Amino acid sequence: MKKPKTISTDDILVMLCNSVRKVLSAATKTQISYSPMVQRITRTCLRPDIGCFVLFDGGFSGLVIINFSSQSAMELYRAYMLSMGMPESELATQHTSEEVGNMLGELMNQIVGDFTGNVGHELQVCINQNQPKMLTINKEVMVSIDTNLDRAQSRRVAFSTARRNVFYMELAMDKTEFIKLHDFELEEVDPDRIVDEQARQNESLADPQSLVDLALLDELGL
Repeated sequence: MKKPKTISTDDILVMLCNSVRKVLSAATKTQISYSPMVQRITRTCLRPDIGCFVLFDGGFSGLVIINFSSQSAMELYRAYMLSMGMPESELATQHTSEEVGNMLGELMNQIVGDFTGNVGHELQVCINQNQPKMLTINKEVMVSIDTNLDRAQSRRVAFSTARRNVFYMELAMDKTEFIKLHDFELEEVDPDRIVDEQARQNESLADPQSLVDLALLDELGL
């Protein structure tokens, strides 16, 4: 008897890594890569200089964090805006600028949107995301949703930009396995529909200040 195919949390992590690379590479028209080695971690943190995070739930729950250094954030911002035809003279010069936070929020939204779409397509399970939240920080801030997860697993993956600036993605999610009992036909993906849905989500993005819940800031003491 043929052994059923099993998809683990680390396989799902690879799907997320591919979404990060795909979206950022397409948006910036530069080469984004990630390390073939993944690090097991015991806690997820927002780290300097810009920390972005988003929660998802549904078929399984999790937390995605991307921590950008000021150098990686500015490189991605500049490449993205220049590829969109923005004049060099009009670009922000500091990673703390509102425009940089808005851009990272938009890209984070696209990354998780691509990831949830792939999960639904390949695993036949639905997960939903909330709006990304961003903080410009100068110290580590621990973020945990362990109480909502079943035997949480956490991972960290290093990414590199075209100019060798490094940023990190952290994932915390349920320890889970998907077992393929029999073959099935994958539904055709309509790219136009996905783009339209993503555009509607992007329209709801506000500036970095409004993306961060005041209650969260109070709790973090920021």
